[in-house]
Amino acid sequence: MTTLHVRPATEEDAPAVARILAAGSRTPEAEDVERVDDYAAAIARVHAAGGEVLVACANDEVVGVCQVLLLPHVQHRGGLCAEVESVHVREDWRRRGVGRALTGAAESFAVAHGCYRVQLTSHESRAGAHLFYASLGYEPSHVGFKKPLSHGA
Repeated sequence: MTTLHVRPATEEDAPAVARILAAGSRTPEAEDVERVDDYAAAIARVHAAGGEVLVACANDEVVGVCQVLLLPHVQHRGGLCAEVESVHVREDWRRRGVGRALTGAAESFAVAHGCYRVQLTSHESRAGAHLFYASLGYEPSHVGFKKPLSHGA
């Protein structure tokens, strides 16, 4: 029997996190699984900023990852909003409840921090992910825009 649980990532999870992100990325060239220290430092930075990197583990093996960022807003009387990003599940673990467990844990983190809303974006090409998020109660509400910066890593 497989036991699935979600917990905060540690810097020791960085190699597995890097592999999962690289495998699921639309821009895999932006990931470098050999630079594990970069991922460990990123996990530490997210935690230091009050957010959380979550990993889903099955039989003590990391099979999924996501991050939750807390965004202080001026609207809603200065309320906090949670942004869920980088939801990735190892290919051999998809459609087995990992994404649902990660998203649920991210929402619980948001509630525990008093967020008035949780939001996420998903690339327009990921139709399956859109159906998944809709099944969890997320509604498409905005059109997103991104602009790469030349000094961005």
